[in-house]
Amino acid sequence: MSVAEVILDSSLEKTLDYTVPDHWNEVEVGMRVEVPLQGRTAKGTILALKKTSSFSHLKSLQKILGDAPLVSQDLFTLATWISKYYSAPLSKVLKVILPPAVRDEGKKHKMVCFVKSIVSKNTLRKLCEELRSSHPAQAQVLDVFLFSPKGVFLSEILEKAGVSQSPIKTLCKKQILRMEEVQVDRSPIFSHEFFPTKPKTLNEEQQKAFDGIVSTTDQFQSHLLFGVTGSGKTEVYLQVIQHILKLGQGVIYLVPEIALTPQTIERFKGRFGEEQIAILHHRLSDGERFDAWHKIRKGEAKIVIGARSAIFSPICHLGLIIVDEEHENSFKQSEEAPKYHARDVAVMRAKLSSCPVILGTATPSIESYRNALQGKYFLHHLTSRADSAHLPQVTIIDMQIEFAKAKGFTLYSEKLLDGIKERISKGEQILLFLNRRGYHTSAQCPTCSHVEECPHCDLTLTYHRSEKILSCHLCDFKKPTPRNCPSCHADGPLKFKGAGTEMVERSLHALFPDIRTLRLDADTTRHKGSHERIFKQFRTGKADVLIGTQMIAKGLHFPTVTLVGVLGVDGSLNIPDFRASENVFQLLTQVSGRSGRGELLGEVFIQTHLPNHSTILHAANQDFEKFYAEEIETRKMFGFPPFVHLVKFSFAGEEAKKCEQMAKEFQRQLIVSMPKEAEIHPVIPCGYAKIKGKYRYQCLLKIERIQRILPLLQKMRFENKNRGNVRLSIDVDPLTTFY
Repeated sequence: MSVAEVILDSSLEKTLDYTVPDHWNEVEVGMRVEVPLQGRTAKGTILALKKTSSFSHLKSLQKILGDAPLVSQDLFTLATWISKYYSAPLSKVLKVILPPAVRDEGKKHKMVCFVKSIVSKNTLRKLCEELRSSHPAQAQVLDVFLFSPKGVFLSEILEKAGVSQSPIKTLCKKQILRMEEVQVDRSPIFSHEFFPTKPKTLNEEQQKAFDGIVSTTDQFQSHLLFGVTGSGKTEVYLQVIQHILKLGQGVIYLVPEIALTPQTIERFKGRFGEEQIAILHHRLSDGERFDAWHKIRKGEAKIVIGARSAIFSPICHLGLIIVDEEHENSFKQSEEAPKYHARDVAVMRAKLSSCPVILGTATPSIESYRNALQGKYFLHHLTSRADSAHLPQVTIIDMQIEFAKAKGFTLYSEKLLDGIKERISKGEQILLFLNRRGYHTSAQCPTCSHVEECPHCDLTLTYHRSEKILSCHLCDFKKPTPRNCPSCHADGPLKFKGAGTEMVERSLHALFPDIRTLRLDADTTRHKGSHERIFKQFRTGKADVLIGTQMIAKGLHFPTVTLVGVLGVDGSLNIPDFRASENVFQLLTQVSGRSGRGELLGEVFIQTHLPNHSTILHAANQDFEKFYAEEIETRKMFGFPPFVHLVKFSFAGEEAKKCEQMAKEFQRQLIVSMPKEAEIHPVIPCGYAKIKGKYRYQCLLKIERIQRILPLLQKMRFENKNRGNVRLSIDVDPLTTFY
């Protein structure tokens, strides 16, 4: 008797044993199966095969879903590690590894009708002449094949010839054409334009980094590629990838946001062609994801490009993982379990696969840089821009002085307006950065001071002028802008405060009537392909100014951008979070790096009310080492990562009192259960105390050796799951202690 240990897709955390029917010969670990469960059927994945079970009277597996294992042994090992480290049910980890489009056995490859000519081109010409008068519809069909001798899709023939299927079927019966079903790849990669490129000559620093990385291609090693913005990190990546492909191995290339993907695809297609590249990110349709995933699993795609979840690609013979912009917060899954960090999972997967991993950035995370200084990572430093380009000149502008000059609020300093005017006259381009979307950030009654807030969240509503609505940026609640105060009903409009990207765009058109602008934020990129459309328009000179939130700060390359204006980051510095300074330094350095990346010199204006703040000064000087020296001392003094591990316990429920009570009860359990070296903080409301109708509380734990408490975390999570309608969430190594 053979026994299969199955992990179900449901929330049941324990594995279940089932007998394998004797006539089933090819059952393997990783296969998807259908099993009986309490009078119904359930789906799951075979975790292990064994000869005996500690249980008697086992039920049998009912059905195998698919003809091959979908989860390889190395991904099972990785899933088990994620489940234990991030204190998440293994079933939820496997759902991330196997997306719905792949788990659904009903999903199939797309098949379409393809029509070929089975006679010579000369014969086609003669037949066209013969049929022109007697059967004109058939002649029109054959005309299409004269220009497409290799064959045409049926839908294309119908469109080009303007006929029904009848003449095509007749020609097939006459043995002139043959119709067959073929599988088509729905990958969006084929819609991206590209030009073939050749490897560039590496400078001395790039060559040294390349040599250091390729010397470790037969073993696990973490490399931190720390290069200033525009230093040519991507060229190093491309040439290392070329080396890996020659060895017959595959590559996973992670990018922080889908906003980067079109530009990345263009570069990779130019160097490697499109056939061996696959894309994975959350905006793909189920069909596109299904095709890409199976293309990777079959070994047809050697390079996988994608955001966070692409780290779980079933790539064959993995030889290299690259995490570009490794410092980015979007690599962390923070919404639901498993709350993994793709950078750290990438390091673990590289270790399990005995291959190198490259962490590339212009602003390393504090944790990664400390690992490099301690010798855990190889450090490769690129100190100058490639192709003789220079770093931009950065000017800090004190907005207190500008407000005094303007005798009130102003979005733009005099220097920034002069800079915009000058660039427009020269035909150069400008980026304007403001990390707030919408038109105004709040609406207040001038009579009773009532502020319009979301009824479901602890957040003020943002005014969007184009739609004439007030909107919540947490739960997407929307309401029409009221004509008078909903609280005191006083006559007269509400008073709006704060500025967002929509106001920046509108005010620019008021100041410069002929200016051409594009805006890149969550409002303008709701639809599939919108990122690519906006970037393409800007890259081809269809706009003078690109206005945006943090989407425009990351890894984008526009050679004709010579001016970057930062309209405000002060609010981010004032967030009571231990990473606030690090996030602002990274954001300022990255957005500044978009200027002067070509032959033209670049300039950056940082508008702030805190001109002497050390974080802003270090970012303006592009001086990471000085920033790191200051920040690491602060972290050490107050006991924050990388000197300790953090675990954040969050509680969410519809009743504030019950939620707080459970949080405090859980904290008492922690004090009793955890080792003495663990520091347990009191229960406090989260930064957003209410989201989507649920009140939120949190408790922090600090400990140096996280491995000591991982089994305890799993046990406590299981014992406190959904008690009293309050949901417990555990976040190991959280990015924020505030939100």
